[in-house]
Amino acid sequence: MKYQYDLFVIGAGSGGVRAARMAAGYGARVAIAEDRYLGGTCVNAGCIPKKLFAYAAHYRLDFEDARAFGWDSGPLQFDWHDLVTNKNREIKRLNGVYHGLLQKAGVTLIEGRASLLDPHTIAVGDSRFTAERILIATGSWPTVPDIPGREHIITSNEAFNLERLPGRIIIVGGGYIAVEFAGIFNGLGVETTLVYRRELFLRGFDAETRRVLAEEMSKKGVRLLFSTDIARIDKQDSCYQAHTGTGEELACDLIMYATGRHPHADHIGLDRLPVKLNEYGGIIVNENYQTSVPSVYAIGDVTHRYNLTPVATAEGTALAGNLFGKRSL
Repeated sequence: MKYQYDLFVIGAGSGGVRAARMAAGYGARVAIAEDRYLGGTCVNAGCIPKKLFAYAAHYRLDFEDARAFGWDSGPLQFDWHDLVTNKNREIKRLNGVYHGLLQKAGVTLIEGRASLLDPHTIAVGDSRFTAERILIATGSWPTVPDIPGREHIITSNEAFNLERLPGRIIIVGGGYIAVEFAGIFNGLGVETTLVYRRELFLRGFDAETRRVLAEEMSKKGVRLLFSTDIARIDKQDSCYQAHTGTGEELACDLIMYATGRHPHADHIGLDRLPVKLNEYGGIIVNENYQTSVPSVYAIGDVTHRYNLTPVATAEGTALAGNLFGKRSL
């Protein structure tokens, strides 16, 4: 049977784009479908914007230190709208870079949500495409617990595009994303409370590092509530009331959860194929990134193994080489 494409990639994040570019470079006919933005989480709602926000938050300390060296720039002023606008400009530039890389490689870009119809057929809207092999690289998505008032919660997806900076924020979670955002909002002048259900955040990291970091964050004004969990959230006029499991009530203007991520594998047609998943919903693959359906492959966060951008790009490179490297002219 003759297929339209040798490889059809679902998801244009770091891993998917790398695999598509490399495969096309080997001479394969490649298409890639994306329904949100090019570059995936890292470029649009992760590593890149988070670093820009972290730099912005750190300037506050730089300005304060400068006074000890004779510099005085007057009263400190911060404009959240300017930061978000300039962040968006940089993200748009990077989206363009990814688009250019795909175009230069000869990859067909299809805008829209793709779903599997069978082991060799993909639907995007009303269109149908066939491919000898299909690669799923749809990444991961923030996990929000099912508690009363969960509709009032934001995640890292929304944190980078808030209309205005809150006066008070509660961040729930104990991983590095929660800790980083606590430092960011605190640095930007927000009254910040970090809530974590265990006795100390960053479980799995060096014990002394965790302890010292907690001390330093407290010195900078971050309120740390360990061994605490949120039982429910109520909306009250222009603010929110978070009720802890111990009966304490915390008032704030915004509640952000950074309580992990899960494979973003919903609504892509996996239920139509016997693709096996692990206990976390991640797609199970072998050493060649092949799923239980021989023509379907998966890389990156959607496999829920090593959820890191460099890992996804390395997997994309390896996959393309394994499948098409011998075809290189």
